[in-house]
Amino acid sequence: MPRFFTDEINEENICLTGENARHAGFSLRMKPGEKLTLCSGGVDYECAVSEITGDTVYLDLIGKHPCPAEPDIDVTLFQAVPKLDKLEFIIQKSVELGVSRVVPILTRRCISRPDSRDFEKKRKRLCRISEEAAKQSGRGRIPEITPIVSYREALEIMSGLDRKIMLYEAEGGKRFGEIGLTGAKTVGLLIGSEGGFDPEEAKMAANVGIERIWLGKRILRCETAPITALSILMFLTNNM
Repeated sequence: MPRFFTDEINEENICLTGENARHAGFSLRMKPGEKLTLCSGGVDYECAVSEITGDTVYLDLIGKHPCPAEPDIDVTLFQAVPKLDKLEFIIQKSVELGVSRVVPILTRRCISRPDSRDFEKKRKRLCRISEEAAKQSGRGRIPEITPIVSYREALEIMSGLDRKIMLYEAEGGKRFGEIGLTGAKTVGLLIGSEGGFDPEEAKMAANVGIERIWLGKRILRCETAPITALSILMFLTNNM
């Protein structure tokens, strides 16, 4: 069943407009009586097409329910910026796995170093990748892709979350199964780029209460690490 996303829904007058209407009416060639799902804020609205005009698709509400594909834990991925193709892959797979937000960050060892203006030009495409992945995986919301932030800004944002986790390749960190996630509603996951984190950055994270997690002696690529960590996290919280 086709899925569409919208920020707000008026249950007394549900309709698709703009790009959503064009996609339903022209690309999919939907007809009155056909069904679709409209998603807003993690809720699925099951609807049937009642009428299609040139720029609007009018819908009848059949029923609504919380989206079953949405995890019950809010995970923000703080990803040090890798090369663009790797970041696109990370966003796509992270959305499929249930991430709520991706915050790109600039660290000392980032090979790719876009400034804020250059990154904003690319962010529209990254947001589109997030939307397409959300549709494909049956999500009830489109995870946010934020503007790029500094490492210090990322640590400040993380300070307000229930649990704060950093993947760090040096030995001495805990395993995922040792940290305990019971009761956590918001989790921040901090992951490096191709060069990882330098020791001073790791110390800064530890000083603000971010726990180090070690995934073993094999060094994972920067695009493999977030997918692995999110898979483990979703499994441990019964969301996979």
